[in-house]
Amino acid sequence: MKNWIELTHESIDTARMLELISHPDAGGEVLFVGTTRRKTRVSEEVETHTEFLVYEAFESMAVRELERLVAQARSRWPLWGVAIVHRLGKVLPQEASIAIAVSASHRAEAFEAARWLLDNIKQDVPIWKQENYQGSEAEWVHPTTAFVDSGSRKAEEAE
Repeated sequence: MKNWIELTHESIDTARMLELISHPDAGGEVLFVGTTRRKTRVSEEVETHTEFLVYEAFESMAVRELERLVAQARSRWPLWGVAIVHRLGKVLPQEASIAIAVSASHRAEAFEAARWLLDNIKQDVPIWKQENYQGSEAEWVHPTTAFVDSGSRKAEEAE
């Protein structure tokens, strides 16, 4: 059973991540890549253009939290491999901010585990995002801020 956790200032090598989680008994490998959007809706009326994001982390604590989440995922699903890489520093539109790769014997387990990991990383791991928009001030965004289907921003309760 393989685990790979990394915080990096470099581009994310998704091919390497898939190599790391590969296992001869895995029937499903899921790779999720979260990328920086160029357009963000602040409200129904206002659409902004993102120039770039900046991610900062309390690195030692972030790695510990990622390890804890991987252990929890492994206790919930029979996984062969898990790889999580999160970017730090400046990330431009269309670049990957986070990638999660999971392998399991069956696809359903791999999909469920990958989604669960992403949701819990956003909620629990001390990584902060600063959005930098064209023509306005930078804004630090709470990790649990979500976008609803209409495209408007919805702040969820952190508690």
